[in-house]
Amino acid sequence: MRIDVLTIFPELFDPFLACGMVERARAAGALEVHVTDVRAFTSDRHHSVDDRPYGGGPGMVFKPEPVFRALEILLGPELKAIERQESKTRLLVMCPQGERLEQGQLDRWSGAERLVVLCGRYEGFDERILEAFPWCRVSIGDYVLSGGEIPAMAVIEGVSRLLPGVLGDPRSAERDSFASEWGESQYDHPHFTRPPTYRGREIPEVLRSGDHEKIEAWRQSKRAERAT
Repeated sequence: MRIDVLTIFPELFDPFLACGMVERARAAGALEVHVTDVRAFTSDRHHSVDDRPYGGGPGMVFKPEPVFRALEILLGPELKAIERQESKTRLLVMCPQGERLEQGQLDRWSGAERLVVLCGRYEGFDERILEAFPWCRVSIGDYVLSGGEIPAMAVIEGVSRLLPGVLGDPRSAERDSFASEWGESQYDHPHFTRPPTYRGREIPEVLRSGDHEKIEAWRQSKRAERAT
């Protein structure tokens, strides 16, 4: 999979891409991430990506020109195929008006060939940016951040661990919290490891019983408890 990130702060992604599961996915060849500075697609000497809003008001607004140029240059003829829904590339824009990010979306996007993720700043986007392209509008919650970079990282992190060959054991993703296997329970069961006793706290006896049916029944009961 290839992920293109459009941002005015590309340097924020350097340490993120060099760590953890994302770095592992890249090293394995399962993921390519290309971070592009939107300022590279401006035409004025100041490389301006924002301007004052029509009608007045506080703050600045992301201009349409650099975003349109960036998409047209990065995607070329494929942009028309995306607009006709004839492509496996998906356009994602991080914005507060978007659909709340959930595991099901990450599952779907992990099957795409390419994601293009646009990170906003300022008071928001010129609305023509949102109207002109078939964006999946994505929000990570009802609160305000200074930009879309952290939400974009959440998407990259969530998608990368679902790509084939990235996790050491593919069952790890299948049994995560919010996995479809759990149905309405949503949450994973509690986990314990060695030592069996630590500072007076012991692991549940059933986990040491060797009885896999009882262990699974205990896990199901704990998932149900966490769902209430």
